[in-house]
Amino acid sequence: MAEKRDYYEVLGVEKTASAEEIKKAYRKKAIQYHPDKNPGDKEAEEKFKEAAEAYEVLSDPQKRQRYDQYGFAGMGGAGGFSGGGMSMEDIFTHFGDIFEGAGFDLGDLFGAGGGRSRGPRVRRGSDMRVRVHLTLEEIASGCEKKIKVRKLVQCKDCNGSGSKDGMTDTCPTCKGSGRVVRQQRGIFGMMQMQSECETCGGEGRIIKNKCPKCGGQGVIRDEEIITITIPAGVAGGMQLTVPGKGNAAPRGGVNGDLLVLIEEEEHKDFIRQDSDLIYNLLLDMPTAVLGGQVQIPTLTGDVKITVTPGTQPGKVLRMRGKGLPRIDQYGRNYGTGDLLINVGVYIPEKLSKDERKLIEKLQDSPNIAPGSADKKSFFRNLFG
Repeated sequence: MAEKRDYYEVLGVEKTASAEEIKKAYRKKAIQYHPDKNPGDKEAEEKFKEAAEAYEVLSDPQKRQRYDQYGFAGMGGAGGFSGGGMSMEDIFTHFGDIFEGAGFDLGDLFGAGGGRSRGPRVRRGSDMRVRVHLTLEEIASGCEKKIKVRKLVQCKDCNGSGSKDGMTDTCPTCKGSGRVVRQQRGIFGMMQMQSECETCGGEGRIIKNKCPKCGGQGVIRDEEIITITIPAGVAGGMQLTVPGKGNAAPRGGVNGDLLVLIEEEEHKDFIRQDSDLIYNLLLDMPTAVLGGQVQIPTLTGDVKITVTPGTQPGKVLRMRGKGLPRIDQYGRNYGTGDLLINVGVYIPEKLSKDERKLIEKLQDSPNIAPGSADKKSFFRNLFG
């Protein structure tokens, strides 16, 4: 769709809605815009995907909290930032089960032959969440981080099948479909309802001889080193997603994702303000009065700038393009911020006798007295 809509607006719920209200709202939207009910209707398909994306965020307490606080900018997505674009297969894989509690699945809603055919269940591993600390220098240029995580990985002895000899049998209950059909009489006559096969857990196969190492699960807990690519311009509180690097799923299912929460380390010189950096420069009195060159740190090395004579405390100097990359809510770069230099003037608290005599000589000079200054300009610099 041309422009992303607020997730609460998409589902038609208030921001204070409970988890159950959000689930019910999504179920209603999914039924309304299901592709099988609206064949060939591209607008309905887009709304179906839009509702699934909204539910993916609002049904997860952590994602919902970040969305409430940061909006779309706080959402992670494949390759770094979320931009929607969930495939139909993703939607049915992740969210089809919410309909089972009502005694039906998406495929049953529109009559025999009109619904989506569902095969054996494909299990999905759980997501994992890690924190990564970044310096401003790393944020400015982007970087790669290698982290060691302890997670569920595929059992090498059985190649993730869970079977000692690689042999499985077709489930006798569901005949390999992973689903069982039952009939129930309702007010509109006989109705057919599908549910997950309890014998095989929806997988359609049963293991004859379980692998002794993983106990038939196809996964074991082990350590893995994962390389994470951090794009330039991220900020603390943002979450990136590394697809498929979460926990492995039992018996050859789909791996979960690795969710990377960005934490920004405090910098010794700079204060961050969105994509701009703020540096507090403290001048000595002679340089402020007479002007001169001073050395300023940047993220790429020190540079010299010229201070004009009579520079007032509170003045802000701007070095364009010396800040951080600007990124939009989809992670796309659109320029670079600036380095803002707040000028202060150091007033010594203690003076030697000679220093004091020099200052006293200047005290009665007409150019030193405050009355000679442009007061409006001075306080405008000081207080913005």
